[in-house]
Amino acid sequence: MIAHRTIELIAPSGYPHDPAVVHRALGRLQAQGHRVTGVHATERRYQRFAGTDGERAAELNHLADPSKPLPDIVLSVRGGYGAVRILHGLDYEGLQRRLTDKPVAFVGHSDFTAIQMALLARAGLKSFGGPMLMSDFGADELSDFTMKHFWEALTSPTFTLTSRAPQAQSANVSGVLWGGNLAVMASLVGTPYMPPVEDGILFLEDVNEQPFRVERMIYQLQLAGILERQQAIILGDFSGSKVYDYDNGYDLRAVIDQVRSVVGIPVITGLPFGHVEDMVTLPVGADAHLEADAHGFRLTVTGHLHLS
Repeated sequence: MIAHRTIELIAPSGYPHDPAVVHRALGRLQAQGHRVTGVHATERRYQRFAGTDGERAAELNHLADPSKPLPDIVLSVRGGYGAVRILHGLDYEGLQRRLTDKPVAFVGHSDFTAIQMALLARAGLKSFGGPMLMSDFGADELSDFTMKHFWEALTSPTFTLTSRAPQAQSANVSGVLWGGNLAVMASLVGTPYMPPVEDGILFLEDVNEQPFRVERMIYQLQLAGILERQQAIILGDFSGSKVYDYDNGYDLRAVIDQVRSVVGIPVITGLPFGHVEDMVTLPVGADAHLEADAHGFRLTVTGHLHLS
């Protein structure tokens, strides 16, 4: 049975374009007995963003205020674009003082990756790559798979994800689990908001990117020296990636083969994470152990803050 939680909504990126989806998502959460706050975040509009840069930064910074009660879950409304515009305006010292060792789960993916990387790099705060209000809780059909993995990740001190997807490379490594949206990760290279993770297990996903764009962004991480410092890469879903006649057989499989030839570490595939209906939830900044072979892979995660 799912415990009743306080879920605070934040919208650091785009605004929700369909009020009906917002209503459906809120109704589902409330029907489960959760208390949802910050609903005004779904109503703000400024150009293509869910409010001005100042409004969106303040929404996160108020979590550093010791006079305000803390929620159990801080849930991103949606992705899009805009999080990078507020990174310089976040109160990292205040957030670190207030939230270190507190069981508050920041959850989201896509453009929310920028917030997650910045919180990890500047405040040492862990978060969760997982579902968002609009795309997941507000989906036409709520995914039992997504919900099961979401609550398991948020409430279990240790859990294991398994896949039967055959792997072309074997792995038996341990390290910090981190990552998210590839385009956002690439955009943070060379900034103070990219965590300096050593010996990590890096997971990546993206949406609507042609194979050559995926390869170019992975090369950016490689040429910046980030990939050579990791133990392994786990590739999630790259939904919406299209191959054209000009590509002449150059598809995502060819990209993965090329990446494997240059990075020097195992590249594991088949992680159900990204802009997909059925997705797992991954603690960002947790400790993980990855085993992979021709029969699939196992990813065991521990060391993340979890809800009691």
